[in-house]
Amino acid sequence: MRAIRLHEFGPAGNLRPEDLPDLTPEPGQVRIAVQASGVHLLDTTLRWGKPGPMPQPELPTIPGREVAGVVDAIGSEVPPEWLGRRVVAHLGMVPGGYASQALTDPGKLFALPDRVEVADAVAAVGTGRTAMGVLESEPVGPTDTVLIPSAAGGLGWLLAQGARDAGAAVVALAGSREKVERLSTLGLSYAEDYSQDGWDERVRDAVGEPSVVYDGVGGDVGRRALELLGPGGRLVMFGYSSGEPTAFTTADVIDRGLTVSWSLGSRMLALPGGIPGLARRALERVAGGRWAPLVTTYPLDEAARAHSDLEARRTMGKVVLLP
Repeated sequence: MRAIRLHEFGPAGNLRPEDLPDLTPEPGQVRIAVQASGVHLLDTTLRWGKPGPMPQPELPTIPGREVAGVVDAIGSEVPPEWLGRRVVAHLGMVPGGYASQALTDPGKLFALPDRVEVADAVAAVGTGRTAMGVLESEPVGPTDTVLIPSAAGGLGWLLAQGARDAGAAVVALAGSREKVERLSTLGLSYAEDYSQDGWDERVRDAVGEPSVVYDGVGGDVGRRALELLGPGGRLVMFGYSSGEPTAFTTADVIDRGLTVSWSLGSRMLALPGGIPGLARRALERVAGGRWAPLVTTYPLDEAARAHSDLEARRTMGKVVLLP
């Protein structure tokens, strides 16, 4: 099989394509002939060997946890009806997604209808389930104006569609004019380039004070977004791609009656069906045409370039490797 392996923590160039022996499923496992592999920002953190929400992998390792393709081999104790089925899976704590084959157990599989493209399925099974968790734990409606930093990323793109479909006015931020122009295709209320000075004042002039910020960026952008919130507004945090969470004080909360929440972890686990339920509902949105994921694709052998572009914010939507 073809795979991308990391032998030493460090820059993207440490990701190397290699030819390895084919995988053999053990009892209770299936083998997926991978047709699409998801790349997550967390993968870049793990590649550097930095601490994060997942333990550092043992080296050498094959990164990646989101795969879609066809089950082409099964071990004993696996129902035979899985053989030959189109599926998508999140591999969980065990990596191995950046490869032409992957092993997992049937409990992690979701069958794919023919109308769902494998790249879209990969976008839904990981990033999509997080978007569902944010939307369900902190729902919005027709009375809300929702500000979404990094709305041209894989997660922000889905959140923008979800908030729009819930009837909210959606204000989308992105880091380039090209990304803002792409966001304009979603029929949102307003889009702005946060890489340009004065973006926050332009947002205030255009839409007034947002009632909700869906914040996965943090840092300076997150702080400015918080300062735009009107009285009684909600700051919904689910990450900090800038490298640091949005800073706030008790005075921020008290003076304007703000609510600050964190939507990952235990809050997602408490939603109906837990994490698998969120993934299932995200896939149903894609299958039903309610969500149209935005993806940027790379050949599997160019995983290093995909990582470099993702870290430099040159990508749009979900980054997907195609073996």
